[in-house]
Amino acid sequence: MNTSDQFLAEAADLLGARGFTTDTELVTPWLTDWRGRFTGRALGLASPASTAEVAALVRLCARHGVPIVPQGGNSGMSGGATPDESGKAIILSLRRMDAVRSFDVDARQITCEAGLILQTLHEKAEEQRLRFPLTLGGKGSATIGGLISTNAGGTQVLRHGSMRAQVLGIEAVMASGEVFDSLQPLKKDNRGFDLKQLLIGSEGTLGIVTAATLRLLPALADRAVLWVGLGDVRDARKLLLHAEKVAGGALEGFEIMPRHSLEAVLKHSANARPPLGEQHEWNALIELTADASGVDALPTLAQDLLESAFEKGLVVDATIARNEAQAEEFWMLRDEIAPAERALGPAMQHDISVPVADMADFVADAVPKVEKVFPGTRAVAFGHLGDGNVHFHVLAPADATPGVWEKNEGKRISAFVHDEVTAWNGSISAEHGIGQLKRAELERLGDPTHLAIMRQVKRALDPQGLLNPGKLVALETTGEHL
Repeated sequence: MNTSDQFLAEAADLLGARGFTTDTELVTPWLTDWRGRFTGRALGLASPASTAEVAALVRLCARHGVPIVPQGGNSGMSGGATPDESGKAIILSLRRMDAVRSFDVDARQITCEAGLILQTLHEKAEEQRLRFPLTLGGKGSATIGGLISTNAGGTQVLRHGSMRAQVLGIEAVMASGEVFDSLQPLKKDNRGFDLKQLLIGSEGTLGIVTAATLRLLPALADRAVLWVGLGDVRDARKLLLHAEKVAGGALEGFEIMPRHSLEAVLKHSANARPPLGEQHEWNALIELTADASGVDALPTLAQDLLESAFEKGLVVDATIARNEAQAEEFWMLRDEIAPAERALGPAMQHDISVPVADMADFVADAVPKVEKVFPGTRAVAFGHLGDGNVHFHVLAPADATPGVWEKNEGKRISAFVHDEVTAWNGSISAEHGIGQLKRAELERLGDPTHLAIMRQVKRALDPQGLLNPGKLVALETTGEHL
């Protein structure tokens, strides 16, 4: 029996029929990322049912030198949960580990396993008149472990922060097979490094998150959703500052989208309707929220915000959703931008950030610059203006050949966009992680000291380089990717 066969036999014996399989039909669906950009091969698919099983499996992999690719809902945007083409790694799925271990309603804290689906977490919180303040389009498949590993963002970061801000404690299995248990939600703890923060956003390259303690908030009693028409993206920045001053802590979301994106959604989605009588060059979607203590004042607050914005000449036209159904319609227009764009043809999609104060100026500068340098393309920017993060997409010319354009002209466009972002002191990955999609660009543009420290941390915590190889950072001395 060769080494590979020996490992497979021991893995099957350790996890049983439900916990480990090499069946092609069962493994194949998890070998390709959901965007279809990356496809790899794997020795098998491991689906442990407990932290103890994860730890035992990691120790087994360490003995045999078998790489591990952790995977949650396989809904990541950067290929971070897809194995390479060598076929030497196993996929470690956390989807069976979806239990809620404890729920302290009074403390507004929940401890759950990494495989719990985000939407399920929302539902469990709502049953207790609480809420988890992070949501995104893939909430029906994204898992808590994946959200932590990528430090996911979403539409509520403006008020509540990214996933990092929601995590009070973490349990993880390290490359040695040891269990790092830091689930206790201490508000103050000065015993040295906050190691859980090191694991958040590390994309499974330093440890495998198996459980987390998360903060919850009181349920919303009501919300006011506003749709605003604007003449210029810089007006959106002025409106954001005004909204922050008028609404304060009630301001939970502030999204922008250009005319082109709205028109694409209206054309693509049969149920979509324009919120305003006329189209405008830019649009802002604003959400104000209130818990029980502020619900009576919310309608007046929303009205005051718009009236004062009109008085200052910040908006061209605006409306407030009449009811919850219309509020959902407004948000649907925002959420459907990506699928509407896909229907238009190939595009290069960039998840970028610059300092919040500079984002509107960056968009105003970068959009015409990209379209001038790459004739026939259309650049669109939409998303979380209040977070300094937009999705900067460059749509291909009408005659572009899908699959060919992305690999040639598309790569040059992405390099150009990333150069522009770097010149504005920004980040080429605001909320989707590096994975394998942006690894080379991180190497090209990243600060050398920053990258060197990341490599040192990786070597210290995963000396064999078995945790999610090929993701995030490359070893400079050998060219081997970790």
